[in-house]
Amino acid sequence: MTDGLNAYYTLGRSGLRVSRLALGTMTFGTDWGWGADRDTAQAIFNAYVDAGGNLFDTADLYTNGASETWLGQFIADRGLRDKAVIATKFSYNAEPGNPNAGGNGRKNILRAVEGSLRRLGTDYIDLFLLHTWDRITPIEEVMRTLDDLVRAGTVRHIGLSNVPAWVAARAQTLAELRAWEPLTALQLEYSLAERSIEDEFIPLGLDRGIGTMVWSPLASGLLSGKYRPGVTGEGRLEEMRGTDDPAFAKFTDRNWRIVAELDAVALALGKPMAQVALNWVANRPGVGSVILGATKLMQLQESLGALDFTLPPDLAARLAAVSRPEPRFPYSFFQPEIQAMLTGGVTVGDKPAGYAVPTVTHGGGAGVSAA
Repeated sequence: MTDGLNAYYTLGRSGLRVSRLALGTMTFGTDWGWGADRDTAQAIFNAYVDAGGNLFDTADLYTNGASETWLGQFIADRGLRDKAVIATKFSYNAEPGNPNAGGNGRKNILRAVEGSLRRLGTDYIDLFLLHTWDRITPIEEVMRTLDDLVRAGTVRHIGLSNVPAWVAARAQTLAELRAWEPLTALQLEYSLAERSIEDEFIPLGLDRGIGTMVWSPLASGLLSGKYRPGVTGEGRLEEMRGTDDPAFAKFTDRNWRIVAELDAVALALGKPMAQVALNWVANRPGVGSVILGATKLMQLQESLGALDFTLPPDLAARLAAVSRPEPRFPYSFFQPEIQAMLTGGVTVGDKPAGYAVPTVTHGGGAGVSAA
């Protein structure tokens, strides 16, 4: 049994304490033709808060602004602003024909933060993230602008979402070199069906103190159990079948094998498939928080139980094995058999835990203890 939402992690190398399960609010509003109406959204919000959750994820253009507006009102109605950790994002353009109303440039960042503050009904944002790399704006401009917002008190912490790993690495290096506000979070897609971030982003986050916030941990509902091969169902994946959007291209032979193994593991545990999939991803290295999405209260209630059990190592290994992606170049060179060629066949492992742990000397100064 785990502590569920009553256990909090510090996000990245910061002092910001957040729930291991975050509430995603992209479903707050029906402006996109799907989502939750206001009463349902408020019930979902209340259930999450009552369970102990404190981290809320949104973006300026989610449901054309309704998501931020409703979230701000729900937080205000319950007097939770000091307790709530609000994460919102900028990048996307809501003004066709105006190239500066979107992207990652200083002009749009400042425009976007003002709009988010107004819709959220707050005077500061706890975590402000670039939503998607525009491939144009120098990362120096992005990081300097975000640093200015932190220094002004408008933003507390910063992060990136949907960027290449080299961009995130350069951003954090610049922050460290120039004493700018460092990245606290990387918000990335991660699930049994999508494990690409394990190659670069997870090692980067662990090394440079950046926490991973996971979006689409159920692969847009694929891992919830409502989709089966050869069966026509309902939901976004079914609606988006055959489109060019890679985010919804989940009906593959590999993914059906993952679904089948997940179903078997869930049956062995006596748990819903969604809970098992969420538990697996929440306990992966580097993961600080997993974003839950729901359009119905019962969906959220089921997901909130994802941390109330421990996934046995043998069952976790089965899920890892069936979902393990084929190593791509240059990662194929990092497999054990090739690495052994670098050491002459001698096993060279990591240092044991506690090899170099900072300690406090009797004189009150900092020292180093070597195991």
